[in-house]
Amino acid sequence: MMLKTNKLRDAITFALVAGTTAAAGTGVAFAQEGQQATTLDRIQVTGSRIRQVDVETAQPVTFVTREEIQRQGFQSVADILQNISAVGAPPISRAAPLSSGENVGGSYISLRNLGASRTLILLNGKRLGISTSGLQDIAAIPASAIERIEVLKDGASSIYGSDAMAGVINIITRTNFEGAEANVYYGQYSQGDGAITNGDFTLGFAGDRGSLTVTGDWRKEDVVAGQDRWFSAYTRTDRRWNEGWTTAGQYGGFTPSYSQRGLFPNVTFNPPTANSANPVTRVILREGGDPRNPADYINQNVDSTSTEHKTNTNDQMDVHTPLQTKSLFVDGSYDITDTIRFRTNLAYFNRETDRLIAGYPMQAASFGTPMDADSYFNPIGQNIGNWWRRTWEVPRSTSSDFNQYRFSGTFEGYFEIGDRIFDWDVGYLNSQSKLTQASFGNLNLANVSRAVGPSFMNAQGQVVCGAPGAVDTGCVPWNPFLHYGDTGVGGLTGNDALQRFLFQEEHSTGETETQIFSANLAGSIVTLPGGDLGFAVGVESRKETGMFSPDALAQTGGSTNLAAGPTGGGYRVDEVYLELEAPLLSGLPFAEELTLTAATRYSEFDSFGDTTNNKFGLRWKPIESLMLRATVADGFRAPTISDLYGGGSQTFSFFTDPCDTNFGSSANNATTRANCVAAMGALANSYRQLGQGFSPVAQPNSQTPVAFTSGSNPLLTPELSKSQTIGFVWSPGFLEGFNASVDWWKIRIADTIVADSPTTILNDCYIQGITSRCSPQLFTRDGTDGYINFMNFGGRNAGFRKAEGYDIDLTYRWDAGDYGNFTVNSNSTYTAYDALVSTNDPRKPLSSVGVTSSFRLRSNLGLSWQYGDFGASWTARYYSSMAEGCTFFNAADNNPQPECNQIQYAPTGLLNADGSPASALRRRHVNGSTTFHDMQVRWQAPWNATIAIGANNVFEKYGPPMYTQPSANFAYYGGFDIGRFVYMKYQQRF
Repeated sequence: MMLKTNKLRDAITFALVAGTTAAAGTGVAFAQEGQQATTLDRIQVTGSRIRQVDVETAQPVTFVTREEIQRQGFQSVADILQNISAVGAPPISRAAPLSSGENVGGSYISLRNLGASRTLILLNGKRLGISTSGLQDIAAIPASAIERIEVLKDGASSIYGSDAMAGVINIITRTNFEGAEANVYYGQYSQGDGAITNGDFTLGFAGDRGSLTVTGDWRKEDVVAGQDRWFSAYTRTDRRWNEGWTTAGQYGGFTPSYSQRGLFPNVTFNPPTANSANPVTRVILREGGDPRNPADYINQNVDSTSTEHKTNTNDQMDVHTPLQTKSLFVDGSYDITDTIRFRTNLAYFNRETDRLIAGYPMQAASFGTPMDADSYFNPIGQNIGNWWRRTWEVPRSTSSDFNQYRFSGTFEGYFEIGDRIFDWDVGYLNSQSKLTQASFGNLNLANVSRAVGPSFMNAQGQVVCGAPGAVDTGCVPWNPFLHYGDTGVGGLTGNDALQRFLFQEEHSTGETETQIFSANLAGSIVTLPGGDLGFAVGVESRKETGMFSPDALAQTGGSTNLAAGPTGGGYRVDEVYLELEAPLLSGLPFAEELTLTAATRYSEFDSFGDTTNNKFGLRWKPIESLMLRATVADGFRAPTISDLYGGGSQTFSFFTDPCDTNFGSSANNATTRANCVAAMGALANSYRQLGQGFSPVAQPNSQTPVAFTSGSNPLLTPELSKSQTIGFVWSPGFLEGFNASVDWWKIRIADTIVADSPTTILNDCYIQGITSRCSPQLFTRDGTDGYINFMNFGGRNAGFRKAEGYDIDLTYRWDAGDYGNFTVNSNSTYTAYDALVSTNDPRKPLSSVGVTSSFRLRSNLGLSWQYGDFGASWTARYYSSMAEGCTFFNAADNNPQPECNQIQYAPTGLLNADGSPASALRRRHVNGSTTFHDMQVRWQAPWNATIAIGANNVFEKYGPPMYTQPSANFAYYGGFDIGRFVYMKYQQRF
């Protein structure tokens, strides 16, 4: 069968392969020699369901061709897309091992840095499938199966429905492939770690009435340990290697009260103050001391610049977590009649990931597990409720096994009425995923209580749990005061029985399913002055269901794992859309083409109600070589299953308490200080925020010592957006091979679904003075020390997000005769403004462009050369400089340290009654931009093979330290390269 889409599909594939990423992004198509564009039939371009002759559209679309993919050293779809200039910071990077939940291990893309849940991912024009939190794992698609990727950098909710606010990524797979092809790939970092091994094959069969294409892929990525990179070996990099070590480490200890000072002859106690009769004095066992003898305890060194008696947790963390994937993708089609075809996609994907983080910092005060006065190991004969010990012997590990299954089946065809052709399709999609997670290294709290409960030495000289005549059978006693490496009685080191008793493997499971029924009709109705009025109309019914169930021990708060309730639920949406393309003028002076496009979509959700979204576009060619374009579009994002039905989960949040007299607003703002005094009394005049180990924090944005609770909200409504683009595409006749496009874009999202944060709640309460935000239902403070001992926060529709910028794409191709063919291309995204306001209270928005992971300018410049069987390519990836919140202070006088000598003061968006800033934000400016260079050379061997060698980040460039840890759990941006990566690829065609 010859469907009406075949001719242009073949021609446009040739055009895209012949061109470059940037060239295709301008929408300029190149016809094969001897082939006239006017004779080509119609195809779909992402962003419209109307088949059209030209890839030039009213909206900006970037194409990544298969040839471009093969010329890169990146093997995963995530890495390929992450290097597009319009893509923002990775939502969950491989450098963030502390991440938890169902999405860990997946790869997600955030266009415009607006969030991965606001970027819609399509596979052959159909939704990819989502997790309960709305994320779409693009790693599920093997790069070897891809024909091209189309990136629509514009809102498209009127065409595709929910989630298409920031844009759409449509991954189009290979079809009608004939023959066989196999690829092997191996590469590693110049440090000798992080090896990537990849193998894939593609088999294709085609006949008169159908075709079948099968692609299999296997990929393994090895670990890179945190201790093996300068920026991750220590909390504050090797430049400040002695800072940031934790006092809640492998040196177990406790905090005796001031009244017990007579028991500890070798301990200096902090004297009482007006605010505390029992100031914190931390004691640990001296090296080789008797844990039962108080005289063998000494002061723990709590100096934040000293490493004595502290732990560097980065020694047990990975900066690049390992993974392994397997996938199988099948594309098939069969011509039932000359006008009807059946097409199907079948896919299977498996991802196995591992994560390693430091042993748990067990703190009895956080879980109510005091050491009993009758414990054999208790040195004072009184309950000790504030002991600590990091379980360094048993690092925490999490292994995930994720499986995804996908089936899509579509009947498609065409019919004719008069001289008009109408295309139709009816299809069904089912995408399912199943996840199992196994975690080890968290402590069973009930067993901890037993292990530090009453114990005694029996007649055989063994320490056992319980009391004489009432032995706690099965319990293994624990002495948390013995340090790591000490194998004394009750110690954790080398004590397999104790480790088995304290630690149990926990299992979590998850499932999701997406079902879609759809029907579409497209064609033309009447003839207008500029051509035929095209239309597309369709209906779609989509059902999303999902669940994620943590281990029962975690659900009940029975372990040190973050307690979380199960997430489960679903929703259904029924939709209808209409799209029109009206060519108003053509072939006239100053109107070679003038086309108006319009689309509307009505969506009815059973979770919140209905919504209607519209889009309008204009395409105008005053002359043949210049096209002007503009769009304005509504958009929306429906609340996800997790937003609506997620179980509350514990989280050890990072935040800055505004009442902290060193790092908080209270340090220099009289209004804040007064509000804190009103809530806390005189303690507010000397209050210090307590962090891990219940010690005063050494920097702002520190982690809470007690778990907070974050939950869902079933009353959430959709986010709503308005996006606009204006731009031009220029292909001058006097400079053959040169193409340029420039687009201005602006997106405003209202009713944003924001995860309320501890910092926002506390700022609203104490800086803004909003009484409702001081509610005890939101947070409470400890009556003695003032720290936040309870906080409950969740999602809400509040505030807005606004972003604005420019996309600039340039390409130039020329034939240098005896020197070969050259192509230069550049694509850049300049973000002029990006602001988030997360409350409905009046705020002056402050742009975050250039701060942490929001780059003002990202740009890629590529040069490729081809001469006969030889080729080479060079790419430069540019990131502009950034700033970050300053985290270096002298605790004595609140002055910044030398590394923060370029402090910039900026309004935080919090205003006093007179409109002036209520506080200032100290920032550390990170000097200089960062550019990574990639290269590849290749040879087409005479035995129908291609051999390529190359390196990503040839000059082993590193980005600057980022102490606020953007998109990472290390002092380094999680989207940057972590070293020079050298690779080899071999492709054999049969």
